[in-house]
Amino acid sequence: MTDTVTRSINHAQFTIEREVPVAPAVVFQAFADPATKAKWFGGEEGWEQGEVSVDFEVGGREINEGTFEKKMTSRYVATYTDIVDNERLVYTYDMWLNGSHISTSLATWEFEPTTTGTKLTLVEFGAHLDGFDTGADREEGTRDLIDSLVNYLVAQA
Repeated sequence: MTDTVTRSINHAQFTIEREVPVAPAVVFQAFADPATKAKWFGGEEGWEQGEVSVDFEVGGREINEGTFEKKMTSRYVATYTDIVDNERLVYTYDMWLNGSHISTSLATWEFEPTTTGTKLTLVEFGAHLDGFDTGADREEGTRDLIDSLVNYLVAQA
């Protein structure tokens, strides 16, 4: 079999900050509880959910796979490397698109209490592979995901 993919790697980093009117414990639960996370993580119109599993502990894995409009299958596989209840999460994750490995990333989340709720800070470092993905594309998709999280949390306030 001949591999026709041009091999490349592109590195990118971005930071996204948001404030929400709920306590850090509420934000943390939005990640820690699989039923709660399912309410904001993915699931847009046209999405057919596939495999989902969550082992929310240090060393645990999370898998979320689905197909969008019966065309594009996305697979997310994360490994939690650090969890401090109500304060921070650190995990690595790999993304696949239609069976091609498109990236590996390190993500850190901080949940800082404020006088009105919580300041969320996500910092992500990514290695985007073989031109299937870019840092700008990942940042845009992550901003959409964070918007979904914030909308969910605001509705809980």
